[in-house]
Amino acid sequence: MAETAREEAEGGTYFHKERIKSSPEEEARLEIRHFWRIIDAFRCYRVHVQEQVSRAERQFCSLPQRHQNLLPGVLPNLARIRQCVDHNQEVLQAIIHNCLHMFENMEYGERREDPRKTRPTSTFDMDKLKSTIKQFVRDWSEAGQAERDSCYKPIIQEIQRLFPCDKYDVSKVSVLIPGAGLGRLAWEIARLGYTCQGNEWSLFMLFSSNFVLNRCEKVNELTLYPWIHQFSNNKKSSDQTRPVRFPDVNPQSLPLNSDLSMVAGDFVEVYTESASWDCVATCFFIDTAHNVIEYVETIWKILKPGGVWINLGPLLYHFENIANELSVELSYEDIKKAMITFGFHIEMEKESMQTTYTENDRSMLRYVYDCVFFVARKPADLCLNNQEDDQQQSFPPAAKSPRRDSTDSLT
Repeated sequence: MAETAREEAEGGTYFHKERIKSSPEEEARLEIRHFWRIIDAFRCYRVHVQEQVSRAERQFCSLPQRHQNLLPGVLPNLARIRQCVDHNQEVLQAIIHNCLHMFENMEYGERREDPRKTRPTSTFDMDKLKSTIKQFVRDWSEAGQAERDSCYKPIIQEIQRLFPCDKYDVSKVSVLIPGAGLGRLAWEIARLGYTCQGNEWSLFMLFSSNFVLNRCEKVNELTLYPWIHQFSNNKKSSDQTRPVRFPDVNPQSLPLNSDLSMVAGDFVEVYTESASWDCVATCFFIDTAHNVIEYVETIWKILKPGGVWINLGPLLYHFENIANELSVELSYEDIKKAMITFGFHIEMEKESMQTTYTENDRSMLRYVYDCVFFVARKPADLCLNNQEDDQQQSFPPAAKSPRRDSTDSLT
């Protein structure tokens, strides 16, 4: 899923290292270093946020005593925030516990240093971690239901309309979710019987989705405090420390015959097999591209003839105005023209679907995205630029997605 644009872009490492080709040994070394950097961010959370609280305490105590006397609830609220920070840290430690072996084809080794020792982490990584905490609200809490209904529900309804269970063996309809985030959309699609695979690049998201999908077994068994980092735009002090329980469903309750998988890696590098998916569904994803046309091209390639692309999201380009990063900011009009040139047929289009993203519904500041929602089909009878495509000319049977040995699959 897309994150706040500036948060995703400032670090650069998330995509930039994939663009610079190195030797396999160097790539492995960089991958291991990146892995441990994200682990360090999870471990450093308490130290980082407690320092924020200490700074707030110092600022308050610098006020004239007569002003402090007018605000008897401030210091007790900061004390409650400290308790919430400690609780969040416990959950974060649980998330990264035993994550060394979560990928089938990658080992990261053991660190010689004391794992309890905190290490400096960047502001970017810490902001990313805070955003990941809010993703639990969006994907796996009752508080995120309205947001899921506005973003995920339209996509799911289109999948059901296009591949109805009375006409298809839905277990053989393969659906890919690039930018799967914490995996709720993919989980919901798999729950309906479709073969669904989520793809995600961010280790913040991968660690967290692995935790929810594989290690949470009871409804609302865990609690996070996602809003304690927001010191502005609070109507009530208690709004800042209100808890959010998760998961709102039992992730282990999928039917026994369901087929849900998650694959780690860069979308355009992982998915290279032509005509391999019946449906690609993108939600708040395409603006994460350096070059959005590369995404369009990849989706066109991997869809089977007759396959569909369902998209919902804005165009808040993540790498805009970031130094040393390629970023081409296209209008939806430009993207649509390119899609049609590739050969896509736009079957349904809504240019104004309003929704939020990891919204704090009690905040005095709210962002509303006016999203584009469309369904585009790759024709079953392919003909591009008056030349026959070398792929099959009829819609092939839907089939289970193959295991990709070159990707990091979550165990």
